[in-house]
Amino acid sequence: MQTFLNKLFKFPLLNLILILVVTFLFMRTMKSNARMETDLDKYMPQNHPAFIFSDEAEKMFNIKDGIIIAIENPEGIYNHNTLSKIKDITRKLGKMPEINKADITSLYTADNIVGTEDGMDVKAFYKKVPTSAEALAEIRQNVKSNEMIFGRIISEDETVSVIIANIEDDVFSQEFYHRILDLAKSYEGPERIYVAGTPIVEGTLAYLSPKDMKKMVPIVIIVIIAVLLFVLRSVKNTFFTLLVVLFSVIWAFGLMAWLNIPIYAVSTMIPVMLIAIGVADGIHLYSHLDLFLLENPGVSKREAVTDMLKGMWKPVMMTSVTTAVGFISLLTSEVYPIKYFGIFTAFGVMSAMVFSLILIPSGILVFGLPKRKASTRKNQGHEDQLFHRFAHTVVKYKYFTPILTALIIIISLWGISRVWINSSFLAKFEKGSDIVLTDRFINEHFGGTNTLNII
Repeated sequence: MQTFLNKLFKFPLLNLILILVVTFLFMRTMKSNARMETDLDKYMPQNHPAFIFSDEAEKMFNIKDGIIIAIENPEGIYNHNTLSKIKDITRKLGKMPEINKADITSLYTADNIVGTEDGMDVKAFYKKVPTSAEALAEIRQNVKSNEMIFGRIISEDETVSVIIANIEDDVFSQEFYHRILDLAKSYEGPERIYVAGTPIVEGTLAYLSPKDMKKMVPIVIIVIIAVLLFVLRSVKNTFFTLLVVLFSVIWAFGLMAWLNIPIYAVSTMIPVMLIAIGVADGIHLYSHLDLFLLENPGVSKREAVTDMLKGMWKPVMMTSVTTAVGFISLLTSEVYPIKYFGIFTAFGVMSAMVFSLILIPSGILVFGLPKRKASTRKNQGHEDQLFHRFAHTVVKYKYFTPILTALIIIISLWGISRVWINSSFLAKFEKGSDIVLTDRFINEHFGGTNTLNII
């Protein structure tokens, strides 16, 4: 391995160019192929018994996911303006190509079935929006007399009405999601419009996850830069260490896109994991280099790189391989998001290892050794004193460390016993987010936003 690396660094500039080219290709692949997956039906193998039975039941009984639009008027829904909005929203939903008119349920589409001497009479609650108080009172009375509508489509306090539109699994998209939200928003005031249902929760997750990643990754990078500058005391060293982790993230997501593997909610944690793990290799390499330069002033950059690789390639490789193997163990999971999280995090860890052993040494050979500040030796002395004191304390209180470790293990075992699994999509959102508040609102006024089918 040492011989191979020495031959590889005969052309350091070529190494940097090749890495940049492949990284650019992965970035292009990400831009064109990356997609977010939030459909729960795609989280498990389709040959899993639960999904096989679920698909059969859905086909047999025409079971579909529902989008719920709730219209709230604190003064009551039995007025011309609110009933007009119920009618208009229902009709506009029916014109959307993703929705079948027959799959929409609202006060406007519902039938009022009334028993008569001859059998029963079926008629709509209203087709033309009434304006007179008598006609509005008649609709109200008809709704209260119909147990299939009262408490199900109209809330018992008569301030909320829902419109339910059932859709097929394969028609939902981000474009459709935003059209639904825009439609609801256009009818706000004085009524409040709420949009809920499993497709909306999944769509919101698909919309917010990339946004959260865009916020989270820069914060992590800023923190890592601050730590690297403090530890390495070199802008150049910090820059190349940061390139290692950023390139590993691009390669991991680029490979996902190239293999047409979607990004799941848990996949958004891959950049954070790789940034946190990947910087360790760079710190080890530069720390070894710094110590070598301190003990051997005036050496050439090739001698310094050779010594750095000779002393560190095995530790860097072993720590990376063991970390990657740990993530690869997630392949035992049947859940696709967990399985792919393990695979591509492991690939990212190994990519970071390769970049650490190639990119960092090549950068040193092309751009030169990091400049040592005059205060470095003094700082090194302070650090040595600090660690000597720490070691002395550990030795002095040699029984304290195992006792503390045992206590932490006991507390950890107690904590493990209290771990519970939360599979709710809504649990992924903050308690004060719109989607959670909407779900809570509909749960308070109706029977909930999800359907449990017992067959």
